[in-house]
Amino acid sequence: MEVPQVLRMNGGDGESATIKTHHIRRKGFWQPAYIRRKHSRDELLQASEPECLTVVDMGCSSGPNTLLPLWEIIETIDSTCGRLNRKSPILQVFLNDLPGNDFNTIFRSLIPNFHEKLEKEKGSKFGPCFIAAMPGSFYGRLFPPHFLRFAHSSYSLHWLSQVPEELATESGIQLNKCTICLDKTSPPSVHKAYRDQFQRDFTTFLRLRSEEMISGGQMVLTFLAQSNNKPYCKYGIEIWQLISLCLKEMVEEGLFQESALDSCNLPLYAPSADEVRCLTEREGSFAISRLDQFELNWDVEDGNQELACDKWERGKIVAARMRAVAEPMLASHFGDAIIDDLFLRLSIKIADCLEKGIDGPKADAPTDDSEDQTVDDDENGSIRKIEGGRFVMVYGWNMGMGG
Repeated sequence: MEVPQVLRMNGGDGESATIKTHHIRRKGFWQPAYIRRKHSRDELLQASEPECLTVVDMGCSSGPNTLLPLWEIIETIDSTCGRLNRKSPILQVFLNDLPGNDFNTIFRSLIPNFHEKLEKEKGSKFGPCFIAAMPGSFYGRLFPPHFLRFAHSSYSLHWLSQVPEELATESGIQLNKCTICLDKTSPPSVHKAYRDQFQRDFTTFLRLRSEEMISGGQMVLTFLAQSNNKPYCKYGIEIWQLISLCLKEMVEEGLFQESALDSCNLPLYAPSADEVRCLTEREGSFAISRLDQFELNWDVEDGNQELACDKWERGKIVAARMRAVAEPMLASHFGDAIIDDLFLRLSIKIADCLEKGIDGPKADAPTDDSEDQTVDDDENGSIRKIEGGRFVMVYGWNMGMGG
């Protein structure tokens, strides 16, 4: 599986395109936005008064939520400048993703509406804001030295630069059988291969961003994480395991060969919070100012009456969301012919899981007046957990000697 060619969201405006399945992802962005407002709203501007603020959003995808992080940054800058009685800086924003991302949709459909909203809500007092594409892997260099002031990435760093090479023996025997990702059936050698690949990739990512960022530059990262206290989400990738089950059923029905399933391994790894902390400290370029874990529910309804519908419709919506992410990878390996059947099966399994409630407790998203929310701290008090843990969020600043 050649990651740069197949790791992308479905583009265009078809029914399985990201632009048609975006509403489910808003919930996933909402909680990080709350934490950013509370804990990093002043850090971008208080230390200095930059004339131009350079920002990158890594792993931007191509749906209507692509520009949500940018809007959150603008709100942060606007409120901070208002309190400090400063003029807002020029904003230079780079949207980064792999070259296969549908950047045309972003610049044709989303950015004109974004600028219209910016003019309507902020007027001439803010900006200007310049937006450019930066295609390329964030596991490689993207920018000149000492260039960036703020880097952001949501739901991208659990994707590896490549499938670990150690998942097959020298004679070609596949080791991670009947699953497309880590599972309880995966042997220890497969777990180690995925863990080692993540460690190499994340270390490279930190080193490269340190070179590209000014000294004191800020970075906020959010990605899938393992849960230390809930066996059912030990690996942090349960919904991908459901896709594996659907594929296994299709093998048993003779729809394709078992060898095709055995040889399909996704470049996906959800680390633990401790892994992230240890790797960051070992690499040494960034200081972690905060590390959080929080949980999000599969269920698209999840208390939102606008999305309330029966379990089958909810299953279809979540499956459509997964299809937008997974189809390019799975179609490249199994072919297009199985895709409709696969995600129909997935929607049924998801509906069954939602009905049984095995997706875990629902975490109530905090409101702006809940600054003193009670949470459980781990033994060293440095990682705060909100209703379990499915995602990890890291706030850090660059300790390099940049300009």
